[in-house]
Amino acid sequence: MRPEDIEKLIKTGLPEAEVRVTGDDGAHFEAVVIAAAFAGKTAVKQHQMVYATLGKAMESDIHALALQTYTPEAWAARAV
Repeated sequence: MRPEDIEKLIKTGLPEAEVRVTGDDGAHFEAVVIAAAFAGKTAVKQHQMVYATLGKAMESDIHALALQTYTPEAWAARAV
């Protein structure tokens, strides 16, 4: 699995999201996902939304995923 593959899966499930995925060993990845759909949801629910986009890949192709999720507002506040 490549970072681009994970990015595509997430963007398919959350089309409006901005997604950044890194990882160079094919099994361990880091992802930052910024989506308005996360508004009003707990961090756990946000992560569940992302995991749902990855489906079976989480069971077989992705060994570990360090995930950070943000609303656009939270991302903008973080960058200041």
